[in-house]
Amino acid sequence: MWKLPEVVSSRAPDAARLERELAAHADFFAADRPLVVCRAPGRLDLMGGFADYSGGLVLEMPLERAAFAAVQADPGPRITVRSADIGDAGNATVSLPLGELAPGGAPIAYDAARARFSDSPAEHWASYIIGALLVLMREKGVRLEHGLRALLVSDVPLGKGVSSSAAIEVASMQAMAALLDVELDGRELALLCQKAENLVVGAPCGVMDQITAVFGRRDTLVALLCQPAELQEPVPIPENTGVWAIDSGIRHAITGADYTSVRVGTFMGYRIIADMAGLPAAAADDGRVRIEDPIWGGYLANLDPSTYEARFRSRLPETISGREFLAHYGGTTDSVTRVVPSRLYAVRRPVEHPVYEQQRVRLVRALLRRDAPDDETLRLIGEMMYQAHGSYNACNIGSDGTDRLVARAREAGPRRGIYGAKITGGGSGGFVALLGGADAGDAVREIAARYRDETGKGGEVLHGASDGALAFGAVIARPG
Repeated sequence: MWKLPEVVSSRAPDAARLERELAAHADFFAADRPLVVCRAPGRLDLMGGFADYSGGLVLEMPLERAAFAAVQADPGPRITVRSADIGDAGNATVSLPLGELAPGGAPIAYDAARARFSDSPAEHWASYIIGALLVLMREKGVRLEHGLRALLVSDVPLGKGVSSSAAIEVASMQAMAALLDVELDGRELALLCQKAENLVVGAPCGVMDQITAVFGRRDTLVALLCQPAELQEPVPIPENTGVWAIDSGIRHAITGADYTSVRVGTFMGYRIIADMAGLPAAAADDGRVRIEDPIWGGYLANLDPSTYEARFRSRLPETISGREFLAHYGGTTDSVTRVVPSRLYAVRRPVEHPVYEQQRVRLVRALLRRDAPDDETLRLIGEMMYQAHGSYNACNIGSDGTDRLVARAREAGPRRGIYGAKITGGGSGGFVALLGGADAGDAVREIAARYRDETGKGGEVLHGASDGALAFGAVIARPG
């Protein structure tokens, strides 16, 4: 048995679950060495969504659902990770020689690690943990003199747009950094975890998920200006309101073609707008360009809607082929994605999401800051959520299931205490976020039950928040 310090129960609402899993997997660890344990929550995207990679302001709630990582030094030269309950990978174990990760002591390239896990679909889940370790080795100069073992315990729904991946990455990297005596502040922890997801997992995500997993506090929304990761004053969730999420039952993957093509189209649009504005551009490495941009600082979210409509909208193409774009503009400023010559990309719609979403999010933040917002205020916030949902659909990253849930929320409306709803995160399925009065829980559960009866899938309701990884810290579990 492993003994956790008493402080864990006050820091984590799910401490009992961790104790059960440590007991169930006691044989995975050596009984004569302590464990380092860290915890990071999933997140619910209330507003902002995929505008994060365009420098948008986002409002994120850290969920009660979370991932734990328990890590122990292993004198053997192997890296071994086990998933206790991560979806289809439940009770799976992946083990590789330390020499595979660092032949001759030098860590392998990110491309090589990504290819290794892409070629092994059954082991891909382990790339979130081993990728975090590789980033510590490459970016922080870690040289392993011994192996390690890591147990992952998570009840954050997988592939549903509530950031299970960031929860796993943050908990894992924080625990491994503590074990290996690597000092990381919160911002660096989040940015390094994003690097692991971008370069090893192969998902072109922004940073809002990792920031929320690190800095989140219960009963408040993380307000993050993604330029690249500027934390702003947290936004309290008013006492007379509540935030829920309902699962559409449709899996979403940020690595999917829809999300990636929308991201590429957004950066293509920024490159075209910068050219229209006469901003100097120069070729950079690996097919990218650098733009001198003293106007918007390289972020589309800083382009206000009135300027966009007056100067650029009518001149921005609806679509453009990758080949035509590359011939005229050379590349984009995005370090994560590449333009495929043979593809046709939507441009105008992906550009308009961050341009208009920035104003919606700013308005929602201002309205939520009011003490006990009244009915009219909550209706305005709800309208912003419905508009944001429509913007996802305009970019073709909505889904029939999330549309159905949002329609049911509209039908219930303020008379049942439901003010707004929208698809979350990267879109293409997953959970729908709902904002309602504090006593709207019954109405939310009725919407979920009706959806499940109509479709035969989904319907899980999430409610409740918890603190992020910084508040939990790194704790030591000892045999006993």
